[in-house]
Amino acid sequence: MTKVITYGTYDLFHEGHYRLLKRAKELGDYLIVGITTEKYDLERGKLNVVDSLITRVENVKKTGFADEIIIEEASGQKVSDVQKYHVDIFAIGSDWIGQFDYMNDYCKVVYLERTKNISSTMLREQNKKIQKIGIIGTGRIADRFVPEAKLVSGVNTQAVYNPHFESAKRFAEKWEIEVYKETEEFYESVDAVYIASPHQTHYGYVKDALEHGKHVLCEKPMALKREEAEELFACAKERGLVLFEGIKTAYCPGFEKLIGIACSGMIGSIRYIDACFTKLEDETKRELTDLRYGGSFTELGSYCLLPVIKLFGTDYSDLRFDVIRGENGLDIFTKASLTFSRGIATATCGLGVKSEGRLLIAGTKGYIIVEAPWWKTTYFEVHYENPGQVDKYSERFLGEGLRYEIRDFLNMINGSDKSEFKLKRSSSIAMAGIMEKFLETEGRYAFGGKE
Repeated sequence: MTKVITYGTYDLFHEGHYRLLKRAKELGDYLIVGITTEKYDLERGKLNVVDSLITRVENVKKTGFADEIIIEEASGQKVSDVQKYHVDIFAIGSDWIGQFDYMNDYCKVVYLERTKNISSTMLREQNKKIQKIGIIGTGRIADRFVPEAKLVSGVNTQAVYNPHFESAKRFAEKWEIEVYKETEEFYESVDAVYIASPHQTHYGYVKDALEHGKHVLCEKPMALKREEAEELFACAKERGLVLFEGIKTAYCPGFEKLIGIACSGMIGSIRYIDACFTKLEDETKRELTDLRYGGSFTELGSYCLLPVIKLFGTDYSDLRFDVIRGENGLDIFTKASLTFSRGIATATCGLGVKSEGRLLIAGTKGYIIVEAPWWKTTYFEVHYENPGQVDKYSERFLGEGLRYEIRDFLNMINGSDKSEFKLKRSSSIAMAGIMEKFLETEGRYAFGGKE
């Protein structure tokens, strides 16, 4: 007898689950299916699981493919299960290619072709739609998005568009999704769009997607002009669509906790904020060669402005930029200084000058310090006048962090407004206005387009 084992969450049971179980069953005589617990799903970073464990077990049973069902409760269990049940073949979806090669030491590993297009559950009584996401743009952040999205239950990435078709084709082949040459066909195939194209194209693509009735999650900066941001949010509201700016820090648990502590009065009234984010970028990359839309502030400024706008609001009375430029005239280090009625703030970012990269929030009773990378907040300290008194806080930050914004984006599509406070429309609009003023100061003027 040839024994096969496979694992999964099997939430919102759909055609992809059914086909994978069918293929796994065809590999041998006896199929064991491991189903994850809610606790283990959270530990491994799977978010938004809807169905209970009992429901998921019943749904797998109904297929008739499983000869035995076991519960997966912890990392490392797969190895012991294979040995315990004398398994011959370990089968898993092809989107995990390479990640389970270590299991070859214990049995044969088979990666099964995944189902590309998934639109809904197979269970009429659930009547739950799986949101089909299409990606515009195929750069580095898009490559991070796909594996993060598969860890959010209720969404499926299944299409990509890029005006440079060969790039889109390579991306589609890598991630086993559909590729489209024309935007009309692309929009018809999806429910929501993730925009990961160059900065200057964001406005045009967001507007186009909204006019085609699609929800939009757009990478930062969503717009480079205040007027454009206002127009896009008005367009989304008019059509009853969700428009989300993807500053991932805003949606991460650690940053949410940090903002809550800062606003609680523990450090008194906040009077000064210093946010710094620097990294040494390759001089040949777009960020340091695009003389109109590249540079440190358009690339990293949104992160540094986020805690400032969250804590001080959008009504600043003065804004000044101090810039260090590279040989080509592009800013490689920029400090934005803002004055508010309640205090002052600096937002500093660099691509060619390296600095400490911390976040400091100073108040009348104490201060909060978050070391780099504070934009992936996992740990911070609250200090007081007495140097011996230090409160320490920690929180998990999973993977690239994109799964948190994808989860909140999905929840808003499904009717929840509990995530709106994390990045308000007014905050996105204010940041677009600051970007616009920076580009004007530098003699660069933004325009909205798609190409």
